[in-house]
Amino acid sequence: MRIRATVAAVSGALALSAFAIPAAQADGHKPNLASLVPSTSKAPSSVAAAPLDESEGDTRITSVTVNGGKNVVVGTTAKKSFTVAVTATDPEGIYDAYPILWHGPDTEHADGVIEPANLEQEQVGSCTHSSATTATCKVTLVADPNTNIYGNILAGTWKVWAAAVGNDGDYIVRDAYKTAKVQRNSTLTVNASPEPVRKDRTITITGKLARANWDDLKYHGYTSQPVKLEFRKAGTNTYTTLKTIKTNSTGNLSTTVKASTDGYFRYSFAGTSTTPAITTAGDFVDVR
Repeated sequence: MRIRATVAAVSGALALSAFAIPAAQADGHKPNLASLVPSTSKAPSSVAAAPLDESEGDTRITSVTVNGGKNVVVGTTAKKSFTVAVTATDPEGIYDAYPILWHGPDTEHADGVIEPANLEQEQVGSCTHSSATTATCKVTLVADPNTNIYGNILAGTWKVWAAAVGNDGDYIVRDAYKTAKVQRNSTLTVNASPEPVRKDRTITITGKLARANWDDLKYHGYTSQPVKLEFRKAGTNTYTTLKTIKTNSTGNLSTTVKASTDGYFRYSFAGTSTTPAITTAGDFVDVR
């Protein structure tokens, strides 16, 4: 699978950099780590054999943050660019670090990878050194519904592959340092009517919950999902839950309440492991 070639290539590049760095330091020039990453489709056999979950020396990865700690949400057309920050430490200082995201049971049977748009040209590891021994290196990855986010099977938990190399050539490679969520974008609507309405008359609140379908790149109703109907009285700041209803077979919502006072109605969906939470803006109803 492509993931295997990609991971092997980057792993090999870091291993190769361990030998390249001392020589480069001797003449005062450091190599561009990105230039050491071979083509993912034509990785040399020596690089492809580079082992995962490997370390040499005392380089350590201390943290990895994906998308600022937020889930990665992808729709049906636009590319989603996000940053992954790898913090690493080494007594001799950090030269570079690099992450990718991959999906599947293990790297041998992975079915997806999220990497920079151009693995060879991307500046691998834009590093900020917080001390002589520690640095945080950031890489921008791209999730594209037209390429690497190719189907709904990829929604949910992904693993983060991370590696770092020290100034002295020590390095560490972690196959699955942590996990991150990649989710199908959601939409939610609300409409309360009639408006205005007389007191004690019936108000009907309709709406629809939908989410991105990565199989056909369209939005479809999200069926049988619990959604809260919430109300905020005019002049106040707090919403209260009136009831919880479920979307029907097409993702539509419809329920009724008695008109009592001016205020705002909204729908709120708590989200699932594959779909983010979403809440509508309030729809004002004038009660007379």
